[in-house]
Amino acid sequence: MHPVLEDLITLLQLERIETNIFRGDSRDIGSAQVFGGQVLGQALSAAQHTVEDRVAHSLHAYFLRRGDMEAPIIYEVDRARDGGSFSTRRVVAIQHGRPIFNLAASFQSRESGLDHQATAPDVPGPDGLKDLAEIACDHVDKLPVKMRRFMTDKRPFDFRPVESVSLGSTDPRPPVKHVWIRAVDSLPEELALHQNLLAYVSDFELLGTSTLPHGLPFAEGKVIMASLDHALWFHRPFSIDDWLLYAMDSPNAAGARGFARGQLFDADGVLVASTAQEGLVRVIDTPRETRSDPRLQV
Repeated sequence: MHPVLEDLITLLQLERIETNIFRGDSRDIGSAQVFGGQVLGQALSAAQHTVEDRVAHSLHAYFLRRGDMEAPIIYEVDRARDGGSFSTRRVVAIQHGRPIFNLAASFQSRESGLDHQATAPDVPGPDGLKDLAEIACDHVDKLPVKMRRFMTDKRPFDFRPVESVSLGSTDPRPPVKHVWIRAVDSLPEELALHQNLLAYVSDFELLGTSTLPHGLPFAEGKVIMASLDHALWFHRPFSIDDWLLYAMDSPNAAGARGFARGQLFDADGVLVASTAQEGLVRVIDTPRETRSDPRLQV
């Protein structure tokens, strides 16, 4: 298996230190704090470790504090309910004695029922599209140093944007984005693992959709963004080592917050998952120089 993908899988598996308590490490991928998708995927993994014979169908999470990449994260799971068909879990992620994140997840026994879905967007397929890292390399001189690492480091996923990407551009664009996503190597056929990885990758690209109409000066280091919450619904089984189309739009931005929605379709147009997220989006007058700046506090 590709070493970057293998490392991510290990990161999401967690260490069990008590019946309902787990410990996870972090990776610095070039983000300003622990990447939100990492905590999301690890928290879902912790909940999955306490459920048998049921599949996650939804999760709702809040990011409470910036995560420290140098310290382990402790995940405490509350087995809130085990009913006839559904199980509910609450997970709190803790660092330095304080919660940094909480999550509620619901699991269901497999059932059949009514079935309909939205139609997949009519967009070009992934073949022939450039990967985002390749695009970033063409514009690397226009990016701040920290963003350079985030955009160009080897990743466990391929990202192929459908719309043209001009990093460093301040031209306003409609708040719509389509990105093809796929793990960089084949994976075991274990749905829980594919769900963990989708939770992780669903935090990429989504919030940025809310900034597109505003032509923000990212290259100048004057934009502060942070996820505030994240919701994810799993509709149907899928394989994340096959191409998924992440179709995103942003119906609103206000109050220094951006809101974005996403739908994930497989290559056959089957809707496999939906997402929604609100996040902090602040534009400051001068580039960020210190984390003590009160405007950085979420």
